[in-house]
Amino acid sequence: MSTLLLPLAGTDLIEPVASDVRLVTAALLGIAVIVVLITWAKLHPFLALTLGGLTVGVAAGVDLAVAIESFSTGFGTTAAGVGTLIALGAMFGKLLADSGGADQIVDTIVGKAPQRALPWAMAAVGALIGLPMFFEIGLVLLMPVIYLVARRAQLSIITVGIPALAGLSAMHGLVPPHPGPLTAIDYLGADLGTTLALGIAVAVPTIIVSGPLFAKYAGAWVDVPAPDRFETRSTVTAGATSGGGSAGGYAGAAGSADAEEERTRPSFGVTLFTVLLPVVLMMGKALADIFVDDETNTSRQVLDALGTPLVALILSTLVAMFTLGRGSGMGRTEIAKSVESSLPPIAGILLIVAAGGGFKQSLVDTGVGTLVAEWVSQSDFSVLLLAWLVAVLIRLATGSATVATVTTAGLLAPLVDTLSTGETSLMVLAIGAGSVFFSHVNDAGFWLVKEYFGLSVGQTVKTWSLMETFLSVSGLVFVLLLGLVI
Repeated sequence: MSTLLLPLAGTDLIEPVASDVRLVTAALLGIAVIVVLITWAKLHPFLALTLGGLTVGVAAGVDLAVAIESFSTGFGTTAAGVGTLIALGAMFGKLLADSGGADQIVDTIVGKAPQRALPWAMAAVGALIGLPMFFEIGLVLLMPVIYLVARRAQLSIITVGIPALAGLSAMHGLVPPHPGPLTAIDYLGADLGTTLALGIAVAVPTIIVSGPLFAKYAGAWVDVPAPDRFETRSTVTAGATSGGGSAGGYAGAAGSADAEEERTRPSFGVTLFTVLLPVVLMMGKALADIFVDDETNTSRQVLDALGTPLVALILSTLVAMFTLGRGSGMGRTEIAKSVESSLPPIAGILLIVAAGGGFKQSLVDTGVGTLVAEWVSQSDFSVLLLAWLVAVLIRLATGSATVATVTTAGLLAPLVDTLSTGETSLMVLAIGAGSVFFSHVNDAGFWLVKEYFGLSVGQTVKTWSLMETFLSVSGLVFVLLLGLVI
């Protein structure tokens, strides 16, 4: 099905509060305020988005009190809808790391891979670890593994590391419950289960292209040995590793537990079940909604209840406390501390996402989105390509994937009124793909990768930045291909 917009008659778009020229000026001025405050003034994105949202309202000619009310409404609605999901996702990811479950996944997959398959194994590990974890946490967790695998296999750290980074980054940009996709789903009113299923369908080939396939060439361009920073633990609790393979035991130094602290890890099967539980629950709801027409059907009602994002993540977090927490020998106090410590690091993310909701509401209430929707409906421009392009421009300007996602989704939210459920989910994915385009010097992730991999700025651009670009473009291509049949 085409992803071009149909005429907007009969939609619920808000009537513009001012002339077209004034509204376009207000929108551009609001975005410029955000970009300048983040890049030049070095203000936190929360403040930049707040001031940008108020700028849109005032520049459009509405009273300051009305502009504040509009922003506050969007802020509160987003915090209530998305904030709880992000918090639950952080708790889940922290339990996975602290219990040793993440180590077990790495040991089992990488430990049984022959040398020629190591890049593919690292891509799989990155994707699986990246499913419940934020990119930065996943990177810190996997760096010891990347060092040790590269050194023992005598491969460039780029050959081993880029596939893992591709897995982490693709999940971060395309697959909920990460903040970016979750926020776009909320702003655009997309179905979470459908977006999750399509996101995985796009992420898998995207990771293959930008991970193992790209790494084969990037490793030749930048042949850098792994820094000698980590050593495998000499003692591991019995039953903690899966053994075997040329990379057996490489992941022993990974994770947040100290080397001195011995703990039995949960088994690979239990860990995998726990990681995939929220995915299965949410996808189950999506499939039930598609294949079971009768809304009074008991099976559909049960699946709908269990697959509701809030319920799915609460259940998964509670299950993780037992399967990962208690399963690794953690006591109630340790589990409580693990869960509690997961929240402070995401406070900034929650504020950014909520402020993005306020900015979005400012755009919607002034009617800026109506103008954009009408312009696109009268052209032959693909809404998916437009969503990707806008996200790319904001990503390049601000260096933040989250800011690019929330700003783009807010600006283009009115476009979804004429889209089907599947097309709306594809729009979320197009924005997500655009939000990771060409990470460069204004992105904290650029410097994180540079320092961990021991690269120069030029080497980081030729490897990490290009990988992000391949990931973004290939993600868009697969989204457009799905758009031909959805």
